Amino acid sequence: MRWPDFNDGWQMNSHLFIYGTLLSTAGHANGARLRREARLIGEASMPGRLYRIERYPGLVETSDPQVRVHGEVHTLKDPAGALQWLDAYEGIAPGKHDRNEYERVERLVRLASGEDISAWVYLYRKDVARSPLIPDGRWVSASS
Repeated sequence: MRWPDFNDGWQMNSHLFIYGTLLSTAGHANGARLRREARLIGEASMPGRLYRIERYPGLVETSDPQVRVHGEVHTLKDPAGALQWLDAYEGIAPGKHDRNEYERVERLVRLASGEDISAWVYLYRKDVARSPLIPDGRWVSASS
């Protein structure tokens, strides 16, 4: 398989769905960096369950469209550059897939307007059996 080439007209997805420490309301330094390197589109949600892992959340997918995780979608000005530091922030080490807590994947997210768009999202990969569920799927209420 040949990887896409930017000269072929292929463009990397520039949308990012965030739901935790990077939210504009969370006050994290890397959230401030994200806001400098991206434009906030608005509130969004996607099917999933949100768990408190430690002092940060983890999103686990679900097939139930009624169970949702709420967050924001941003448009990255330089997707390749931003995703590189975001992967590092999320602890994603190249070539160590089995050890990573998160994986970055593209998923459909629903904007507050009702429009569905494709965005990058970091899914939690580890066992959540001992992690508290955040029933309303909103990290803001869980982080106070």
